[in-house]
Amino acid sequence: MTAIAEHERISAEAPVLPTSDAARPRGRAKAARWRVAAVTVIWATSLVIVALWVLGGNVQALTSSVPDALNSLGRIAGLVSANLLLYQVLLMARVPLFERGFGHDGIVRLHRVVGYWSFWLLCAHLVLQVFGYAGQAGINPFVQLWEFVWDYPGMLLATVGTLLLILVVVTSMRRARRRLRYESWHLLHLYGYLGVGLAIPHMLWTGADFAANPVATAYWWGLWAATAASVLIWRIGVPLWRSWRHDIRVERAIPDGAQGVEVTMRGRGLSRLRIEPGQFFVWRFLDGAGWSRGHPFSLAAAPDGERLTLSARLVGDGTARLAALRPGTRVLIEGPYGTLTGARRAGSRLLMLGAGAGVAPLLAILEGERYAPGTATLITRDHTDDAGLQRRRARRLVEERGVRHFTINGPRSQGPSSWLPASHDRWRGQDLLRHVAGDIHACDVYLCGPEPWMKAVRADLRAAGVTPDRIHTESFTV
Repeated sequence: MTAIAEHERISAEAPVLPTSDAARPRGRAKAARWRVAAVTVIWATSLVIVALWVLGGNVQALTSSVPDALNSLGRIAGLVSANLLLYQVLLMARVPLFERGFGHDGIVRLHRVVGYWSFWLLCAHLVLQVFGYAGQAGINPFVQLWEFVWDYPGMLLATVGTLLLILVVVTSMRRARRRLRYESWHLLHLYGYLGVGLAIPHMLWTGADFAANPVATAYWWGLWAATAASVLIWRIGVPLWRSWRHDIRVERAIPDGAQGVEVTMRGRGLSRLRIEPGQFFVWRFLDGAGWSRGHPFSLAAAPDGERLTLSARLVGDGTARLAALRPGTRVLIEGPYGTLTGARRAGSRLLMLGAGAGVAPLLAILEGERYAPGTATLITRDHTDDAGLQRRRARRLVEERGVRHFTINGPRSQGPSSWLPASHDRWRGQDLLRHVAGDIHACDVYLCGPEPWMKAVRADLRAAGVTPDRIHTESFTV
């Protein structure tokens, strides 16, 4: 039984390129240092929060009366929640420390986990403080809640901020998220910044851990100001400066397959952006109403210092507009971002698996990396043969670089490996991967596509014996 049809391959006379890069170990060590630095900063600020709570006598309060214990637990819940809320903003502010330390994929996961923990701790803070204060005053908890909102400094602002955060959390749940257009969800998500800004200052005005401690107050104001400055600098200032300096404009927008579009842009001094193949930008095209909504797209070609190319599937209003872009349209950029690059590579062989628009960054990596003919394998997945993106670029890699390209198109399999097409129902994914890749243990695996598809592929890669440090992914799901 034939597994999958291989595209035409390069002749044996093709030149052999080096398979190693002396700078690669240094690149991995540098990435590890960035990660250690990012983790250290998070733990350091978290320990300061705990220290403030301990120095405020809250440990002793736990063994006092029930109201005192509730208030003590409420304070630590509030402190940790506020700290996590600030990190929610910092993680998505594209601060280089976290971008390089965790990568986009890691930031997305942390953003999701930190967001829900901060929300539930905020709810615990509200409940514990209401019952704790009500117990001390001997009044009804609902009366105490009313007094909190209307009589305590900053609490009305905090109430509005909390409602905005609830809106963000509710619309981020998977069921609600699926029903919203990306543009609508993104706009609602921005209210999280306002919610954090309104919810946190009341701690400085009424919080027992800050009111009598000027050092703690200075620390918290400084942390809050640094967070706000990070948003202004890295999400607004730096992107505007780079966009103006490089003057990026659309050169052309052409169809890419039956359901995609390829956009090529030119700019001045693009080599100064230090882009690595596989990275992505957040793009804003100044073509009319709706230009302010950014969309993340990976580069579909290795950067050459003169042009940037992206490829996108036409799935919504934002991507449909790309097909109508006119030459000369000005482009605003945020980036480059992402760690799905050759710097992660440790072996001499490459196995690339991409589905839909996830093929684009893999092709850029293949264009920019060094490998011998026959040692790089590309597997692409689409629902139909004519839906594939960047087929001309893939064909050129086969002909000029000796890439082995396999297509596995068609309806989803109902067999043991759902990432395969129905035509391969009898195959186990791990067996197919070993069959196609050859020496799979010598491969670095690059994986990009829809999250459920990548999850299924990862499971079969692990079953095939590929270690986690050899599986490199990037997710754009928030």
